[in-house]
Amino acid sequence: MERVQQAYSSVAELYIGLFGTSEQVDPDDLALIGRHLGDRSGMVLDLGCGPGHITGYLRSLGVDATGIDMVPEFIAHARATHPDGSYHLGSLEDLDVPDHSVAGILAWYSLIHLPPPDLDRVLARFRQVMAPEGRLVVGMFDGDEVAAFDHKVITAYRWPFDEISRRLAAAGFTEVERLRRPGDATHRPHGSIAAIAV
Repeated sequence: MERVQQAYSSVAELYIGLFGTSEQVDPDDLALIGRHLGDRSGMVLDLGCGPGHITGYLRSLGVDATGIDMVPEFIAHARATHPDGSYHLGSLEDLDVPDHSVAGILAWYSLIHLPPPDLDRVLARFRQVMAPEGRLVVGMFDGDEVAAFDHKVITAYRWPFDEISRRLAAAGFTEVERLRRPGDATHRPHGSIAAIAV
């Protein structure tokens, strides 16, 4: 993941300009995130929080949300922009939290750069730290098959959402809602899944 960190550090200022506020997130996506994480009582982790904009949105709903990202420039921006927030350098592949302590996890486009063989291990760790009936919300690129593509920052992967749902189930989650949006001239096909720890 060091290559991913370096790639995002090199474009951090541009990325923050394009995606750094919750107003730049599709309202349907914010609504889905709010429905599943906005009422969590306990710690919610925004893993791969980027500039901290969605962590800030969750905190505006009264959620005890903490943003974690491996890119120092993103964490510095998040702390400066949301000084009442909690932001830390770290990786979703090395979560330093006790088992069964997390009420919710947001992984919004933060799993897209994981090589497919690594996804099951990461989802299993998410389940391990999740409290009973905790919620997970995942945003990813949709596709007909698992396939790499040339993302503007560094290689990323598309996933069929039935396959993501199957892997979530194998890790101990049950899908409760799905949102899909077809691609257009400027956006790739998108999908998000909300799931509950069982």
